[in-house]
Amino acid sequence: MDRAAPPDAGDSGASHRFRAELRTWRARQGLTQRALAERVRFSRETVAAVESGRRFGSHEFAVRCDEVLDTGGRLAALWPQVAAEQLAADGRRGPRFAAPDPPARRDARDPGAVVAAIDELRELIGQVLSAPTEPGRRATGDSPDRS
Repeated sequence: MDRAAPPDAGDSGASHRFRAELRTWRARQGLTQRALAERVRFSRETVAAVESGRRFGSHEFAVRCDEVLDTGGRLAALWPQVAAEQLAADGRRGPRFAAPDPPARRDARDPGAVVAAIDELRELIGQVLSAPTEPGRRATGDSPDRS
C-alpha cells in the first residue's frame, strides 16, 4: 500500500511534476484512470490518489506506469525526488521499493531441506550473538546491567 501524502505534499515540486506527467501521459494514451489501473495492476483509487496528490505512490507504481504509458522512463526518473519528499514529509525510514521475491518454500518432509534450514538458522543465530552491543547492554537485548 502506498503512503498517504500530507495535505501540503501535493503542491511540492517533484510530487507536482510527477502527478502532472502521469496525468499528461495517461491522457495522451487516451486512458481513463480505471484503464490505466487495470494495465498497471493497481487500483483505480491508487491512480486517482496519486494524480490528485493524496498519495505518493511507489517506485513500482512509477515503473509500471512508465512501461504502460511508454514514457521513456520519465516517471521512474522523477520518483527518487518524490521519495525524498515523501521521506521528509512522513519521517519514516525510507521510500518504498518493490519487495524482493520471498525465498522458495522447502518441503518439510525432505531431510536435506530440513538440514539446510537448520544450518541457515544456526548461521543467523551466530550473527545475532556475535553482533556488537552497546556498552552496558547484554547481547540478548535485555536492559542495561545495573550491577
